[in-house]
Amino acid sequence: MSEKKPTGGLYYSLSDEQQQLQQTARDFAKNVIRPVARHHDETGEYPWDVLKKAFDLGLMNTAIPESLGGVGLNVLDATLIGEQLAWGCSGIGTAIEANTLAVAPLLFGAQESILKKYIAPMTEQLMMAAYCVTEPGAGSDVAGIKTTAVKQGDKYILNGQKMWITNGGHAKWYFVLAKTDKDAGHRGMSAFVVEREWPGVVVGKKEWNMGQRASDTRAITFENVEVPAANLIGEEGKGFRLAMAAFDHTRPLVASAAVGVAQAAMDYAVEYAKERKTFGLPIAAHQAVSFMIADMAKDIEAARQLVRLAAFKISNGERNTQFAAYAKAFAADACMRVCTDAVQVFGGMGYSTEMPVEKLMRDAKIFQIYEGTSQIQRLIIAKEIFERSNK
Repeated sequence: MSEKKPTGGLYYSLSDEQQQLQQTARDFAKNVIRPVARHHDETGEYPWDVLKKAFDLGLMNTAIPESLGGVGLNVLDATLIGEQLAWGCSGIGTAIEANTLAVAPLLFGAQESILKKYIAPMTEQLMMAAYCVTEPGAGSDVAGIKTTAVKQGDKYILNGQKMWITNGGHAKWYFVLAKTDKDAGHRGMSAFVVEREWPGVVVGKKEWNMGQRASDTRAITFENVEVPAANLIGEEGKGFRLAMAAFDHTRPLVASAAVGVAQAAMDYAVEYAKERKTFGLPIAAHQAVSFMIADMAKDIEAARQLVRLAAFKISNGERNTQFAAYAKAFAADACMRVCTDAVQVFGGMGYSTEMPVEKLMRDAKIFQIYEGTSQIQRLIIAKEIFERSNK
């Protein structure tokens, strides 16, 4: 495969520093991630060596502010990195980026003591954390969680089970959402920092997923876990708001990863279409194939610009809930289409595990599911439209 400058993207609007950041991430994806991506897909081995290199290069925990020892990059900067890492391998990219979702609600609402105890050390050594919200019966319907935290003196007793927790098996601590008032709906939810090594925290087996197998997802069970009251994030009843606010920052990042996967699939499809011949011509010369690739290109660029718009808004202090949903839904759906069409361009070869597009098609599907399904994004968009029309 020939290597080119990272494709697409309003280069005229990116600063020199942002373009350098983008190129650094692309070089890392090309030279560090891609050579081991197949191994981690086949074995499911957690990519510790890659994570260590990403940490040393400053490609992890980029949202942590300078006041806590971090670099304090904004969401737009993070999407530039995220797209390139996913271009290399979205499973490894997810392992690198998953800390962001766990850290975000703490940055919004945690007291200084928690920030210094749990966030600041993440800038000094490689340390993983996990966003622990989804449950077996409460995925998209976060308000339906069953996990409870009952106040007893100066501690809470935590009970419940979470599912499909990214980085669950390697996290040092978890951001956990639990009900402190069962009768108050989402206003009865509170958030806590829970350390993995505390008695009663049970880490389940690694799930063997369709794609993104380098990303570690597991069930986490809490059995009468004693959580110090000091580990309550903010106030009781504010947990749902904190958990949801994180998505305005992280959905553009997830969407950028979908763009990266789609771009990788298109790159492979273009190269193959130039090399593969039928009826005496490269298949790129046939309109049936060239139009498929043209559709890939326009959808990828549209998705990229939605990502950048959503990221730009939140990075500049604007509310971006609707635009984050635009980006997440469009990029996820486009990624799935592009990867499916890339397999089609390869024909029978594309169905073989020997070809890279087979893995990309498996990796793509989860973008339509995690951090809010494509259907949930449409609900958010519709809600934003109709609520705004009533003001």
